[in-house]
Amino acid sequence: MREVVVIEDPAAAEASLDPVRARLLAELVRPASAATLAARLGLARQMVNYHLRTLERHGLIELIEERRKGNCTERVMRAVAGSYVISPVALAAVQPDPARAPDRLSARWLVALAARVIHEVGALVAASADAPSTTPTFAVDGEIRFTSASARADFARELAGAVATLVSKYHDDSAPSSRPHRLLVAVHPVDRTIAALSPADRRAR
Repeated sequence: MREVVVIEDPAAAEASLDPVRARLLAELVRPASAATLAARLGLARQMVNYHLRTLERHGLIELIEERRKGNCTERVMRAVAGSYVISPVALAAVQPDPARAPDRLSARWLVALAARVIHEVGALVAASADAPSTTPTFAVDGEIRFTSASARADFARELAGAVATLVSKYHDDSAPSSRPHRLLVAVHPVDRTIAALSPADRRAR
């Protein structure tokens, strides 16, 4: 089982967003049959079978075993990953594009950059799923509280200067085997109350 799968196919994304199928994906981190899942979730076995076939058709779950029980064959399924992320590519016509949001101080630009990261890193994860080597990535995550807006502006300016210094030190276009790497540094407010709300509740605020 992979750690994460990034879904780019629109039909697969739609399938995964169904509430029942999302529950089944979560349950199938551990292998189970339709009968087991039906009993565990309090659903009709026929309904569970229907949703499992849909998830299997889109490559989100896989068959790992078949067991004979009397005149029936019980199919044991498992999710192909522990977690799923829907790529902006699944909504290609309306996916955010950093080029269309050039204001680097806007939340829209940051969302567009984050969407690009999901797309690009997701493609790398998919390409290396069966490869022995790991994808060369690095990230820093932290939290900082500023005393004032001016302190935040000073921090941003100093951070930009430090990053520019490092880039100029290590960037080399002439290296014969060089491989470009995407660099993204972001600072944004954190509101855990809003983040915990459902999409419908956020819209109602």
